[in-house]
Amino acid sequence: MKAAQPAQKDGPRINEEIRSKEVQLIDATGDNKGVVDTLVALGMAEAAGLDLVEISPNNNPPVCKILDFGKYKFQAQKKAAEARKKQKVVEIKEIKLRPMIDDHDYDVKMRAMQRFFEEGDKVKITLRFRGREMAHQELGYKLLNRVKDDTGPIAKVESEPRFEGRQMVMLLAPR
Repeated sequence: MKAAQPAQKDGPRINEEIRSKEVQLIDATGDNKGVVDTLVALGMAEAAGLDLVEISPNNNPPVCKILDFGKYKFQAQKKAAEARKKQKVVEIKEIKLRPMIDDHDYDVKMRAMQRFFEEGDKVKITLRFRGREMAHQELGYKLLNRVKDDTGPIAKVESEPRFEGRQMVMLLAPR
């Protein structure tokens, strides 16, 4: 039976958690103090009333900085929240068509597609064939080429029309 591994905490190691004998030290003002013994660095951090934080653990020796860990964690949280806010999840919207679609219905679908592209989403166009319509696949290719031409200025074809069973699929992405 093995002893349970200690739980790995997220974030950098601080103060007594730093295991290396020597560290590359950067003090509270940002000056590089060079390679210093870990115990000496801990003493300097304690004298300043701050924490010794391992900034870059993969270096040899690891880079440590004297700073207020609470403030450091707060800044990291703020940066992560800002990054999440700027992130845009690209969704794939689906438009379903039929080979014998009427002009007005086609125009309505095109307006919906245009709105999706303006929002930055990709559009998957599904053209479903029923019954004997499978005998006229050229109508499907014609319709999807018409869609491709009409959306040309605002979208690019990400995947060309292809068959998946009884339906044709094409993927468009905004320019």
